Amino acid sequence: TESLSHNTINSEVKNTSNTFKMKFLSALFLLSAPAAIESFSTTSKPAPVPQSNTDASGKDIDPLLIRAARGEKTERVPVWMMRQAGRHIAEYRDLCKKHPTFRERSEIPEVAVEVSLQPWRNYQTDGCILFSDILTPLPGMGVEFDIDEKVGPVVKPMRTYEDVEKMHLIDPSTAAPFVAEALRTLREEVTPETAVLGFVGCPYTLATYLVEGKTSKEYLEIKKMAFTEPKLLHTILKNLADSIAEYALFQIENGAQLIQIFDSWAGHLSPRDYDEFAAPYQKIILNKIKEKYPNVPTVVYIKHSGALIERMAATGVDVVSLDWTVDMAEGRERIAASRAKAGFEGPGGVQGNLDPAILFGD
Repeated sequence: TESLSHNTINSEVKNTSNTFKMKFLSALFLLSAPAAIESFSTTSKPAPVPQSNTDASGKDIDPLLIRAARGEKTERVPVWMMRQAGRHIAEYRDLCKKHPTFRERSEIPEVAVEVSLQPWRNYQTDGCILFSDILTPLPGMGVEFDIDEKVGPVVKPMRTYEDVEKMHLIDPSTAAPFVAEALRTLREEVTPETAVLGFVGCPYTLATYLVEGKTSKEYLEIKKMAFTEPKLLHTILKNLADSIAEYALFQIENGAQLIQIFDSWAGHLSPRDYDEFAAPYQKIILNKIKEKYPNVPTVVYIKHSGALIERMAATGVDVVSLDWTVDMAEGRERIAASRAKAGFEGPGGVQGNLDPAILFGD
């Protein structure tokens, strides 16, 4: 694997007959003002978490994985696994007995932290990724969902403009405060050499759930919408992109040092449809991240993406995930050539390339 996230009170008192009453009210206002100011200050946003870690000597350091993702020369290749938390860990299976639903495990901060830390403790990976789901921010956009333990995500299908009008821009601090708490806690729990990773789902992949209503094999409903009502699909995608960009920034401000963006189901698109319905909305998220946090590296993952590698690299993402169907050396050449053509500096990074089935080998 080569891898590398005033209140202003405006009162106009019209009093033509009682000067004493006006002075009395003014005195009350002055007495109450300090309390009002104190109340306002207690609800202000917490300061962003620094992107660097601090070692035992008090020196600021960047974890190995972050340096590799930025394209720096490193002492070794960092290692983490995309699904490193979960059912293969005995402690996780025990925890599921107490917290039987996925949303419990991902939305109760102390539980999400424990699940995130389990593989890091067991394997000492170079990255500790937040245990969450790409659908987690959806309620904050006006889209409710559930996760059936057997079926997977379930959403009321969104197939009309009336459905889309119910969506709104997310306020992550209100919609997902548990994500902020979990990320901040993880930064305190892991060693300075470990990177804390956040992640988001990309608009096209999220839209597959919104339009299909659940996981699909062929994605016929969203493809039908793309062919017959492309403006409607673009409206959904733009709404999602604006909110997901805010959600990614929110994760960075609360401790994520790298953002992995998942467009898992974009691999079902033809190259032309990828250029229209996936890449532009990936770029909205990536551009927002780079505009505000240029030193935070980004990684893109698309399942079965061999035919899309050049297009993925051309978005400006720092690292492209390769699956086992692509030769690593050839993948690196294709990524570097695409980045150069698009005007980006450096050859870009790669990660992955390991067939998970190898775990069943001798």
